[in-house]
Amino acid sequence: MGTHYKGRAAEVRALDALIKLVRCTSSLQMRLEGALREEGFTPTQFGILEALLHLGPLEPCELGPKLLTSRPNVVLLVDQLEERGLVRRNPVEGDRRRVRIELTAAGRRATQRAFPK
Repeated sequence: MGTHYKGRAAEVRALDALIKLVRCTSSLQMRLEGALREEGFTPTQFGILEALLHLGPLEPCELGPKLLTSRPNVVLLVDQLEERGLVRRNPVEGDRRRVRIELTAAGRRATQRAFPK
């Protein structure tokens, strides 16, 4: 189903493509959230795990922009994942204020299991 917009042909095609893209994104998001729910993750928790799996250890200030979330929210999410034994905080040598977050072996396994098949 397209749009009822009656503008120029190029505008109608662009709007129709946008509508289809939004519907596709919504469908994929629902499937992903269902798969993550089975593993006990929120999409943002999984975003942290996925970033650490593919990029290696990161600092909270590096995770926030990748997930489009605030640093305080990253800290809360890392706390939750750390309580479950999925990540650990390691001090950054030479700066006691900074930590790097890394996956534990259990976190690596859980992240790989959660990837949609």
